[in-house]
Amino acid sequence: MSRSEKVSFAGSTGEMLSGIIDVPEGPVKGWGVFSHGFTLGKDSPSAARMCKALADSGIGMLRFDNVGLGGSAGEWSAGSFSHKVADTVKAAEFMRSEGKEISLLVGHSFGGAAVLAAAREIPELDAVATVGAPFSPKHVAHVFDAALDRILSEGSAEVDLGGKRVEIRRHFVEDLENADLTDCIRQLHKPLMVLHSPTDNTVGIENASTIFQTARHPRNFVSLEGSDHLLTGKGQAARAARIIAAWADQYLDAGNGS
Repeated sequence: MSRSEKVSFAGSTGEMLSGIIDVPEGPVKGWGVFSHGFTLGKDSPSAARMCKALADSGIGMLRFDNVGLGGSAGEWSAGSFSHKVADTVKAAEFMRSEGKEISLLVGHSFGGAAVLAAAREIPELDAVATVGAPFSPKHVAHVFDAALDRILSEGSAEVDLGGKRVEIRRHFVEDLENADLTDCIRQLHKPLMVLHSPTDNTVGIENASTIFQTARHPRNFVSLEGSDHLLTGKGQAARAARIIAAWADQYLDAGNGS
């Protein structure tokens, strides 16, 4: 079984971000960084279960809370998609400083869009995997659609996201509008695995098709048959992680340390 180590590092805004490294018990095949969904955090079932399963497969993973979430400092509403991307790069830099250069980026949902954008900024990276990711980051705007006019006219609005009240600010919406992953995906120059459920009711399967079609080889697509978007069903997150681990095995740098 893997073990979990608590860490913290400075994010792109200077705020301290809270993280956990899931460390393999045996030999380490490689290290990775996981980017969580919209407001989910590092301790959400999808993040925790996937990273622990990857660690059980020999890939040590850093998962961390984006600004203002979980144990991380700062205000979530002050962040943006661009901040999420920049903090993913900061997480890779932190791992590098710890002697754990990363080979793998894994992103779930909104975090999948973030790793596609961050990959070009991480030279040591060998492979990227997305799970239930939108092709366009602004896809996430559908969850606060009803408040969009108010956000744009008044500068911000509070919205209910799965029982959690969060403030969405105008700069967040404008940043989403400007985010285009087409070039990031086309110029990835890294092996890409796209995992998606055909019954995902939050981010439709057509997003996976567009990501896959935009990407160049080597690219892989895996249908997570029977999974929901949040991978909350029994064994769903661990299954996705095992698929990623088996695929990534050929790309991981041997002897990355332990």
